[in-house]
Amino acid sequence: MQISVVIPLFNEADSLPELMEWIDKVMQDNKFIYEVIMVDDGSDDDSWAVIERLRVTYSSLKGIRFQRNYGKSAALNEGFKAAQGDIVVTMDADLQDSPDEIPEFYDMITNQGFHLVSGWKKKRYDNTFTKNIPSKIYNAVARKSSGIILHDFNCGIKAYQLKVVKSIEVFGEMHRYIPILAKWAGFKKIGEKVVVHQARKYGTTKFGWERFVNGFLDLMTIQFLSKFGKKPMQFFGLLGTLFFLVGVVAIGSIITSKLIDPEFSATNKPAFYIALTSILIGMQLFLAGFIAELINRNAADRNNYLIAEKQGW
Repeated sequence: MQISVVIPLFNEADSLPELMEWIDKVMQDNKFIYEVIMVDDGSDDDSWAVIERLRVTYSSLKGIRFQRNYGKSAALNEGFKAAQGDIVVTMDADLQDSPDEIPEFYDMITNQGFHLVSGWKKKRYDNTFTKNIPSKIYNAVARKSSGIILHDFNCGIKAYQLKVVKSIEVFGEMHRYIPILAKWAGFKKIGEKVVVHQARKYGTTKFGWERFVNGFLDLMTIQFLSKFGKKPMQFFGLLGTLFFLVGVVAIGSIITSKLIDPEFSATNKPAFYIALTSILIGMQLFLAGFIAELINRNAADRNNYLIAEKQGW
């Protein structure tokens, strides 16, 4: 199989028939052997019923329905696990991503050797103040911190070699930073393609301002995990040692002053409380490091989701 198209969705019943027809036309015109995997993230509209009806017409369509809403990262992760195509393309279900882009993405992966190609919506139809400006800010931060030169880390349409999606785990809200996860896994040939951003035709956006706050927090998490995910004691132990040494030096200073001047009142000096606080913090950081090491060595799978039913398997 040449291409797997993975589509996470939540309450997109109106757009699915048009999207599937569009994808099928592109695939037929280019003679691709393909599958479409739609992951219904616990929709409370008729999205799953629409997928069941579309299955009658399109044998290449497969569906996964979550028991409840888990989020886009969970939907992508399940889609990645199910994908079988040599190239995996992700796109949103709201018709703002154009399936006409797929052949060029395919060419960039197969003929130009990219591990991952991310879309760049150079011209956007989103609100300037609530989406475009915040998006530019956190994309700039992501570029600076990761060293990956992409203009739009969170663009829904991307293409991957199959081995890339099988090598990464997307959890929490990490779908925004899949290129960073891929680089962390050793896939460093990451490209970018300017794509057409279509105006939303049906429904309303599912994301608000809070996604940008979450995005920055997730970026901090990614950076920490990439450096210390397998060796947390190196982070907590270093901080614990520094705080402990500050405490020891402060205690030494107090003891020396007391020996020189028996009238010296240790408990009335800031150094006394700095010493106690630093030693306690140092010990706590050491304990945090040990606990993190134990959790890291014994962690169960994080991505276990309740799947209500499937179509096409």
